[in-house]
Parts: sequence; structure tokens; C-alpha cells
Amino acid sequence: MRITVAKHAGYCYGVNRALKLAHEATEDSAKPIYTLGPIIHNPQVVESLMRQGVNAVQSVSEVDEGTIIIRTHGVDPKITQAAKSKGLKVIDATCPFVAKAQQRAANLVKNGHNVVIVGERNHPEVAGLLAYTNNKAIVIESAQELDSLSVMERIGVVVQTTQSLENLASIAKGLLNKTKELTIFNTICSATSQRQVTAAKLAGAVDLMLVVGGKNSANTTRLAKICREKNEKTFHIETASEVDKSWLKNAEHIGLTTGASTPDWILKEVADRLRSFIIPR
Repeated sequence: MRITVAKHAGYCYGVNRALKLAHEATEDSAKPIYTLGPIIHNPQVVESLMRQGVNAVQSVSEVDEGTIIIRTHGVDPKITQAAKSKGLKVIDATCPFVAKAQQRAANLVKNGHNVVIVGERNHPEVAGLLAYTNNKAIVIESAQELDSLSVMERIGVVVQTTQSLENLASIAKGLLNKTKELTIFNTICSATSQRQVTAAKLAGAVDLMLVVGGKNSANTTRLAKICREKNEKTFHIETASEVDKSWLKNAEHIGLTTGASTPDWILKEVADRLRSFIIPR
């Protein structure tokens, strides 16, 4: 049995940066320390931070003192201001790619565009993007939703950073029939695109593909969907304990990839479990 790990796997820059800020906070910042929502979408990492004294809360109202860390997905700037007004130390761990998309969205509204956000309605990153448009934007998840969209003079587009290029292209094509002037900012993270391309290529070349990452992670779920389109024997798992020995039947070559918030140690545990199933000859 051969195991191949996709070229672009493991933490992305934004996740690395956020976790570095969180670890530094445990040493240098006012206690107690909180993150506003899970800092990243990986339950095992969030649990590890809890053991270090960094706990997740859902609202600034739950915190009266100490430090609060803004998650990688970003938040409504009014929430950040509310935290500062309470005298809390605020550490902004918003991914720089997300911050760029937020500014693009704000500028489009300022310049008179009707803003379309390509992304998932219930995702925290999209909620933050909406806030930067004063909640005036329209969220579109797929091209099928464009049938009900009214024709508008000027449309400006920003994209949830973990979306696929294919989905953006499909929606952009449909928007051409909905406006005279279309401005598109491709705010998809370049690392996300690379991860998707290399994972899809690997999925098409192996007998079994495992995508490792949080079940609550949008980018990991999308990665699994992309891989499944290339190889129906694709499984999205969160930890090594989920690997089923029966999957290995007739699987001589196994591919592994991870979401952007999956640590290397979880990937290693998955690879070790796979190897443990090999019966010595």
C-alpha cells in the first residue's frame, strides 16, 4: 500500500497566523483570554487551546475582562468596537485574505454598486462580509439562485475566500444577464485554489482518497466534494479513529489531503492508522 499526501495540505497562512497570535496571547496578554467563536473550524485545535486557557464565547456580552481574539473568519466591525468599549484587549486574528475581501465589499457599496457575495449564507465569514456592506449585499450560493435576482444597473462581486473558482465562474456568467456593468473581485484565497487543484489531481490518480479536517469546516467540506467528483471513493474524516479498514479493500494507492485548519499531527495520526492495517507478509 502506498500513501501520497497532496502537495498543498496542512495549515494555510491565515490559520498559522491566528494560532501564533493565540499562543502569544497566553504568554503576554491580560487574562482571561477568549476567542469570539471558534478561532478556526477544527474542534481538536479548539480543544487544545481550551487546555491552555483560551476559551471560545459566542458574544462580547459574555466577557467582562481580559483579552478577546477575533477569529480568522472576521466579524462585524461594530462587534470589535463594542469589545474595545468594554475595556477589553482585542487581538485581531482575521485572515488577511478575509480582511481584503471585507474592504473590497465596503468600497463597492461606497461606489454605488449593488453587492453580491458569492458564499454560504450561514458561514461566519459571509456574515462579516455582509456587515461591511451595512447588510445591503445579496448572498448567492449557486448559479441556480440567479433566476430570482432582479436586473440591476451596477453589480459588484466579492467571494468567500474558500469558495471554488468553478462556482465563482458559474455565478459570474449568470450575472452577465442581470446587469449592464459587472465588477468582480476574485477574493478567493490563492492557497485555497492551489489546495483544491492539487487535491483533485491526486484524487483522480488514487484508489482511495481521504480528506482530513473538521466536519464544521467549509473549506474541508468543499475539498471533499471536489475530490469526490474525481473519485467516488472519497471520505471526509475528522480524526484517525474514523478510518474504516474496509475502505482499504483493493486500495493499493491512498491519497491524503487536509483542510486549511487541520494540524499536521492529525494528518500523521491518519497515516499511522492506515499503516497499522497492513498485515505483514
